Amino acid sequence: MSDSVIGYLLFKKVVIEGANAISSPLTFGFPAITGFLGSFHAMSRKVAALDELDNLSLCGVLLACHECHPQIYRDKSYSNYTFNQTRNPIKKDGKTASIIEEGKCRLVMSFAVEVLGSNRPDEAKTEILMTKTKQWIQQQRMAGGSVQGIDRFNPVQFISYDDVDAITAHLLPAFVLMDAQEEFTEIINEVQADNPDATPLDALIEVCALHHIPETQKNGDTKWAAASRKTGRGWLVPMPIGYQGISELYDAGVMQNVRNPEYPSQYVEAIYSLGKWVYPQRLGGAYSEYDITNAFWRYHYDNEQNLYLVTQEPEF
Repeated sequence: MSDSVIGYLLFKKVVIEGANAISSPLTFGFPAITGFLGSFHAMSRKVAALDELDNLSLCGVLLACHECHPQIYRDKSYSNYTFNQTRNPIKKDGKTASIIEEGKCRLVMSFAVEVLGSNRPDEAKTEILMTKTKQWIQQQRMAGGSVQGIDRFNPVQFISYDDVDAITAHLLPAFVLMDAQEEFTEIINEVQADNPDATPLDALIEVCALHHIPETQKNGDTKWAAASRKTGRGWLVPMPIGYQGISELYDAGVMQNVRNPEYPSQYVEAIYSLGKWVYPQRLGGAYSEYDITNAFWRYHYDNEQNLYLVTQEPEF
């Protein structure tokens, strides 16, 4: 029998210090989705390696953000913010190290993670799963940061597949990150209607722009109005959703200075789209505007087009 979603692990109010707030060459302020998926992929491998849980694994991850505090500074009220920089650690000779520009943030997040298996685990196995995952999430890195705390009373819960709607109440108050590809397509069409030569990158930049337009009043005075492509579409944010391969796939050990030389590697560039922060109460049941079962981010690899994506599509 093939594995399917049999339940969900809910990690409540995980405090992450020093998470990487630079998600791509063009976007910053919140970690990339891959930073969280990678952490739970590592946890899934630990689950599979444990004899008591060898028929279980972890898959899609729902991201709910309670708090996000970028470590930034500006010396004047109207100056641009800059990330706080550090020069740690001190070098062996006692001198301070050179500054490596980086952006950090403090997060309070809740995660719902799909549990895959052939049968629902019994009570004893469920208890082992919750105990071990609570231990592991506090031991491993997450989005480049360190886990400093978790909810005191219900840190990890197992919710069965049939009770998926019960997750919503546990996410409050927070915002859930959803894919906004549909809104992005609409904005691209609008921008190209105004300028046929505009590209999707122009549309992405347009999302970040706030236009101040002068309007002449009846009495001759000029009034300035603000306009944005995001108006009426909710809380949209540009974000990376994966990578496009731009070279051939090299065999393991051919490329130098890669993180995992034991695997094949290739050069890639980031792919951008739009995300949308949605209040959990808008996550309804099946066939609603925001079905909660479609709020889980998963890896997807397209071999033919050299695409490494994160997506909320249940079947690509």
